[in-house]
Amino acid sequence: MASFLSPSAAISLQHKLNRTSFSAISPNTPSKISHTILGNGRCQGLYFKTKAKGSVEGSLLEKESDTASIDEKIDYGVIGVHHVGILCENLERSLEFYQNILGLEINEARPHDKLPYRGAWLWVGSEMIHLMELPNPDPFTGRPEHGGRDRHACIAIRDVSKLQAILDKAGIPYTLSRSGRPAIFTRDPDANALEFTQVEA
Repeated sequence: MASFLSPSAAISLQHKLNRTSFSAISPNTPSKISHTILGNGRCQGLYFKTKAKGSVEGSLLEKESDTASIDEKIDYGVIGVHHVGILCENLERSLEFYQNILGLEINEARPHDKLPYRGAWLWVGSEMIHLMELPNPDPFTGRPEHGGRDRHACIAIRDVSKLQAILDKAGIPYTLSRSGRPAIFTRDPDANALEFTQVEA
């Protein structure tokens, strides 16, 4: 049986070579891999060509496949996350949680009357959470107890222990990171999972 070089094996070779081009031919299976590496170590293009020969009912089958698996780096100017949209059933109840428990402030500059539903924009550092009072297609029950195993938004904070004390005082349940890192998971009144991870100053 013929052996083939997989594209993933070819990709890993680019990190081990310090030159601009590479071609390899297997002695058992005529295969050729060619690619160009840019100055920053990124692969500009990968060309994977394989010829395989095998016996099928006494006849010789020759197959050639060309696969372009990596192209140039995709760059359209990503800067960061602008905001995260969170659905809520009752805006006032959600604001009680996000403002009075978590201490987030409303961005008054964002329009509230130009959308066909009620909502609020809350500052999270230089980014925002957009609360939207809309029907939630997600179930409220049967969700994982640990928010890290559910869809969630993650907020970077300076001190997990202080937030833990705030949630304890408010009687809001939470779970700690299962990996042991300083992070805490909780849910808002609509069961939306939130992670707060501690980062260095």
